[in-house]
Amino acid sequence: MRRALEIAKKGFTHPNPMVGALIVCDGKVLSEGFHSRAGMPHAEREALRGIDASGATLYVTLEPCSHHGRTPPCTDAIIESGIRRVVCAMRDPNPLVSGIEILRDAGIEVEVGLLGDEARRLNEAFVTSFEKGRPFILSKCAATLDGKIATSSGESKWISSEESRDYTRSLRGRFGAICVGIRTVLADDPSLGAPRGPDPLRVILDSTLRIPPDSCVLRDSNALVITTERYDRDAFATLEDRGVAVAVCGREKVDFKGAVAHLFEKGIRSVLVEGGGEVHASAFASGLVDRVIFIYSPRIVGGAAAPGMVSGPGIGALRDAVRLEDVEVSRIGADICVTGRVQTRE
Repeated sequence: MRRALEIAKKGFTHPNPMVGALIVCDGKVLSEGFHSRAGMPHAEREALRGIDASGATLYVTLEPCSHHGRTPPCTDAIIESGIRRVVCAMRDPNPLVSGIEILRDAGIEVEVGLLGDEARRLNEAFVTSFEKGRPFILSKCAATLDGKIATSSGESKWISSEESRDYTRSLRGRFGAICVGIRTVLADDPSLGAPRGPDPLRVILDSTLRIPPDSCVLRDSNALVITTERYDRDAFATLEDRGVAVAVCGREKVDFKGAVAHLFEKGIRSVLVEGGGEVHASAFASGLVDRVIFIYSPRIVGGAAAPGMVSGPGIGALRDAVRLEDVEVSRIGADICVTGRVQTRE
């Protein structure tokens, strides 16, 4: 099962889950398979391709699908293959899936729960979309040791190491959307592309439509500008003429909750927040952030005017602070990486 979880990570499957599968018989691995991309064959069918699986055991990281989507049910292929036993790490949160019951009714032995926590962590986004009815939100930020994302003069390239930048860019291909604020676009003109996997939808929060029409993030139709009722009418017309999608969410300031709900309606199941301090402040204030990745460069720049990782009005009492659990600390190059799951408030 650990091997199945490992190979599952090879896929870039949004909005589908990452899934890995192994066929084992008499203690020997006959084949492996993983779901590579939405619309492509599922892990079970990949593992079953071209082998005799009669009497074998299937290890799979997620309950086999039992419904027709873009691909046929995996339960049909498993039953037809002669598989004797199926071990799956977790049930599928999709209510349309009843693969375990179907396999058991067909006389196949099914065990559920092996490395279940690891399987849920692998597909946090997929699970969140069904259990909470909204996209999974990851807040990612890089700063100096004293929490600054730029100097007082605005210099920010590059605070983090090249290894850290490569790591965080590699995350993009696993998300349905990447979100930044207009200040990031004006300051850096980023491309927000993914070096591996499909490019996420580029989402820019811009309350008055200050975004230049020739910005790199608007290079094609895979972009969405979210604004407010204060938007500039001429700017809206210009963007509309260029085929840029614009959505209004909020009156004075972009409503982050409203923006996330709009993305969910568009089929987005995971959002990587990479914006500056104001965007991160809005995200945390919404109470929708599920996980954080904060990367700290071993530098100290100081300065009251230097922008921080999370700005906005902040909180007045420590009891209201966002708390993390399952915190892990690691090294990426010279930098310190802190990850954790946002603790749900009772």
